[in-house]
Amino acid sequence: MNTAFFYALVGVGLFFLGLYALIVHAHLLRKILALNVMGCGVFLVLVALARRTGEAQPDAVPHAMVITGIVVAFSATALALTLMVKLTAATGRAELQSDERDPH
Repeated sequence: MNTAFFYALVGVGLFFLGLYALIVHAHLLRKILALNVMGCGVFLVLVALARRTGEAQPDAVPHAMVITGIVVAFSATALALTLMVKLTAATGRAELQSDERDPH
């Protein structure tokens, strides 16, 4: 097993760990962190697969995509945290309300 395959495998594992946390947890901060873990997994897979076959130099396009993705992820995280703070201030809870209605 070479290092690129190992990094890609770890990236896929991070993605599915974040997906599991996104589904299981109800708290919004944990969901935001789970989305960040998923993004890190995607970035790790892109960097691991950036090496072209037979060439010593890695491809620069996936690296540029990862750098751009980090900036976008940072901005999206800041927006999500701001919305979470406003929702917590308005409702007093940091969780989304479920659609289930209590018949009693």
